Amino acid sequence: MDNKEYLGKELHIKIDRPFGSKHPKHGFIYPVNYGYVPNTVSGDGEELDAYLLGIFKPVEEFDGECIAIVHRTNDDDDKLVVVPKGKSYSDDAIDALTEFQEQYFEHIIIRKNTNN
Repeated sequence: MDNKEYLGKELHIKIDRPFGSKHPKHGFIYPVNYGYVPNTVSGDGEELDAYLLGIFKPVEEFDGECIAIVHRTNDDDDKLVVVPKGKSYSDDAIDALTEFQEQYFEHIIIRKNTNN
């Protein structure tokens, strides 16, 4: 499945790096819930990663809507942006909330209404 097919869809994600947890190798604290879409495969061979925005407490799993993709142009590892149904974030807000990790990569934000 092309990752763009997830845009606008409701997804179930599992959170393996909850809000406020510490990265096991790099030591930073996760300012958002971070996880993956079960039973998918991303460009890096792992399950497709997802940032969960709009839920500011640790959760183990979540059903939400994919509003964007953080597409890394210098790494083969897209990240879905999942939010509670009906919630929205601007590209600038997505950049700010994911900067803790995306600052190390060149990326663009892909939306459903773009022709990327």
